[in-house]
Amino acid sequence: MEPRAITTSFTTMFTFDYGVAEADMRRLYENAKRDQWNAARDIPWSTPQPSDGRAIADELIDIYGSALWEKLSEAERVQLNRRIAAWRLSALMHGEQGALLACSQLVDIVKDADAKFFQATQVMDEARHNEVLDRYLTERLDNQKYPIPANARDVFDSILGESRWYVKTIGLQLVAETFAVALFKMMAESARDPVLEAVCRKILQDESRHMGFGMLALPEVVHGASPGERRELEDYTCFAVEKTLTGFFPREAYEDAGFSRAQIEEAKRYRRDVAARNDYAPFRKLFKRDMHASMVANLARLGLLTERVRPELAKLGVTLPTN
Repeated sequence: MEPRAITTSFTTMFTFDYGVAEADMRRLYENAKRDQWNAARDIPWSTPQPSDGRAIADELIDIYGSALWEKLSEAERVQLNRRIAAWRLSALMHGEQGALLACSQLVDIVKDADAKFFQATQVMDEARHNEVLDRYLTERLDNQKYPIPANARDVFDSILGESRWYVKTIGLQLVAETFAVALFKMMAESARDPVLEAVCRKILQDESRHMGFGMLALPEVVHGASPGERRELEDYTCFAVEKTLTGFFPREAYEDAGFSRAQIEEAKRYRRDVAARNDYAPFRKLFKRDMHASMVANLARLGLLTERVRPELAKLGVTLPTN
């Protein structure tokens, strides 16, 4: 895959006050230093692969339980399982690089030393996540890697091309990280490969801190925004949520597993039917519940769960509180 060039423009803030201005933000930085881990040393890479060859639970495959699934041989099911796992982890790996690039920009853009110090730790975190996911795909899934999905590309194009730190933070820490936390949690709980479980749980230790940055840094900006600025923040939030919640179908994985165009369309119809019935496997139900609950709670805490935003989220199937 060729590198992707994104034109950026922002103002670098060189601060000269290194004292503690925001105690909670400095505490987040201290926690980040405390919790650093080494992807080469702290993952049990020598653990044998599962005897059946599966990386994740079959229930995470969109066609699980369908007529298409029933027609597959055991070998074909294992192959599809590994390809779907590789597709999901590839999407996450590319997202982690997008986060690495965005946080490196945030180190420049944010004004205070507390925020700069923390963002520097997140740059290291995201580099480590890139490293560990790439190594897992290379060593445990036969070097199967897929391109970044179009919707994820659109989200990170918008984040990286944005010059305002708080808009970047809404897209990254508020929306993308919320999705990533729920997805890594689902992958950890459904992993058949103990190495994949270890990778996901290590990454989750870092992701909760990343979300914490947004919850500490954004309230003052949101509450101090003018009506016009607030509408812009609300619209961007809706854009980022829509791109994050839609368009993630592993077509390339099905193609590599030998599915025809007609079979892929059947798989997409089956997925829509399952979603309409909310007849997900327990892993996926918990993912949906956790993601929606976290997203709604964080938006509400920041003052972005407004009457303009609520109907837009409802259209996307986000579960909203009744009051």
